[in-house]
Amino acid sequence: MAVRARRKGTQQRKRTREPAWTRLSDAELLRTRFCDLRLTLRNSEVERHMREIRRSLQSRGIKFRPHMWLSEEWFSPDGVPGIAVPFYMAHPRLQRLERRFMGEVEGGNANWLTRILRHEIAHALDNAYRLRRRKSWRRTFGRASRPYPDIYSPRPASRAFVLHLGHWYAQSHPTEDFAETFAVWLQPRARWRRRYKGWPAALAKLEYVDRLMATLEARPPAVRSRRVVEPVGQLTTTLQDHYGAMRAHYAPRFPRAYDHELRQLFSDDPRHARRELAASFLRRHRARIKSMIARWLGGHEFTLELVLDDMIGRCRELKLRVAGPESKQLSDFAVLLTAKTVHVLHGRRWIAL
Repeated sequence: MAVRARRKGTQQRKRTREPAWTRLSDAELLRTRFCDLRLTLRNSEVERHMREIRRSLQSRGIKFRPHMWLSEEWFSPDGVPGIAVPFYMAHPRLQRLERRFMGEVEGGNANWLTRILRHEIAHALDNAYRLRRRKSWRRTFGRASRPYPDIYSPRPASRAFVLHLGHWYAQSHPTEDFAETFAVWLQPRARWRRRYKGWPAALAKLEYVDRLMATLEARPPAVRSRRVVEPVGQLTTTLQDHYGAMRAHYAPRFPRAYDHELRQLFSDDPRHARRELAASFLRRHRARIKSMIARWLGGHEFTLELVLDDMIGRCRELKLRVAGPESKQLSDFAVLLTAKTVHVLHGRRWIAL
């Protein structure tokens, strides 16, 4: 009885450690300000995954421990050797809210989280050791001062860039090329050598990062600032205002941006009036289309769903019909959908990963 009583008391204490806001309804939680949540990364999945990544760095002789803080999104500010982590990673209750309003939790599973942290730590390392100032870095990746494009057009067939986060993100900017290359390099050497055999340009970048990291062994960082940017503890914004702004900002706005491509892919010729409507065809194969391209988009299912719905709607309004072999229509549409989704992802914001 005494043992059972002690266990019961322990369980009660564990329950009382949960913040009061975890028991609020969504409506009540949305009215809460960020600063009133009193969030911490202590004992979080992010902290546990970061410990593993730090051990990987230490095993290679790199003495660098980036600091982390909670903010509204993932990012690593220029000049700061640290990583901002989105607030929802601090608690499962907030992740459920994030999924309800954004359709996905960026970094919400172990694999995705590890990939993001490896990418982010590359930016922090770049800041800590001022790597982008090196001529060899610029020769390999380009100038970090180059403006970020509002929209970039990836080349899926290119073998000059590694593939890590998805949607060919290494092609967007020199600093992202470095971060993606470093993230792949942080895997066991045999893996990336085998994976990128036959990709000479991408492999040359990996070999460069391998040599570059060897020069950092046992060297302390040149920049040791612990500065934080937009920490949630100082934000008086409510969650409701945050999600209202996010949804308005992230929603794709393509009034007629792909009508021309859809007309080339499907048909509005009266001769094909008896063929299946393209909108019906796409709805019927929706799951198959998503499975064809999901792995290239790094888990951005929310945006993929929005663009797909919008394109199906345009097919319906334009009264387009299937005019070619089903397999070719599917593969061609998958390529078009991938390109348009990538444009939305990078045209609506700068993803500071």
